[in-house]
Amino acid sequence: MDFGLLAQHIFNGLMLGVIYAMIAVGFSLFFGVLDVIKFSHGDVLATGAFASLGAVTLVGVNSGLPAIVILLVGLLAGLAAGAIAGVIVGRTLVLPLRHAPAVNVLLATLMAGTVLREIIRLGVPNGGNPKPFPALLPAGNIQFGSFSIGIDSVIILACGLALVGITHFVVTHTRLGLAIRAVAQEPDVAQLSGIDFQRVVLGTFAIGSALAAFAGLMLGLYYREINFNMGVLLGVIGFAAAVVGGLGNLLGAILGGFLFAGAQTLATIALPFSSAYKDVVAFAVVIVLIGLFPTGLIPEKSSERV
Repeated sequence: MDFGLLAQHIFNGLMLGVIYAMIAVGFSLFFGVLDVIKFSHGDVLATGAFASLGAVTLVGVNSGLPAIVILLVGLLAGLAAGAIAGVIVGRTLVLPLRHAPAVNVLLATLMAGTVLREIIRLGVPNGGNPKPFPALLPAGNIQFGSFSIGIDSVIILACGLALVGITHFVVTHTRLGLAIRAVAQEPDVAQLSGIDFQRVVLGTFAIGSALAAFAGLMLGLYYREINFNMGVLLGVIGFAAAVVGGLGNLLGAILGGFLFAGAQTLATIALPFSSAYKDVVAFAVVIVLIGLFPTGLIPEKSSERV
């Protein structure tokens, strides 16, 4: 095989892996802190992507402002929209149903995702069709023999990896992370020690949802296109990655994301004329792994939640 083409596949796998990892980390945060599955997570990703596109369009790509300023405006709008959507779902649906059967929360958040999706489809002009996303990162390619990769793709991948690392650091090495882990392990004891349970839970929902929104912006910048139902399959993939890695464990979620992307990449390499089946292969791998490791590759321990 052409090593340049192989390197290209590996890079694409890393790009997908970091996107899946960010979505899966959100699922693990929600489950770790409150034992809930928030199935509107994929649609929060789409909300963040469209909020970024709306802000970029409003500022004006041809306004004369530097592209980095326009990108920062889009980034802030996307993160804010994702965090707000996550907090609203958490405050109005998840917390009130905290003691209800788990299927109630699952159904409520699934419906909330449908509402978000329809708001985008009906609220955005011609929202049912894919929307082009402007190129806001430096152009140019890095060439190594037959391997060529865009500078913008390298920047996107580096930012994604950095954000995943920062999130893990925040959860494991900061006072906020300590409060999140305390609530996840012993919520009643955490409240007795002065931790604001509701604020920590909603803060966790804001962080996880902002991560999904950033993943949506990454997809827009990478593929130069977004659509209103982009979060449906990505939500399922992120959830599968979180489960196979070990739901409630951040490292497991990250591992699961890269593992799913690796399975897709291997399928594309092994079946170059049937790359459309890459998702089928990856989900088959997930099914096998869940059968072999029912509690995930890195099983959650009560003392190590989130």
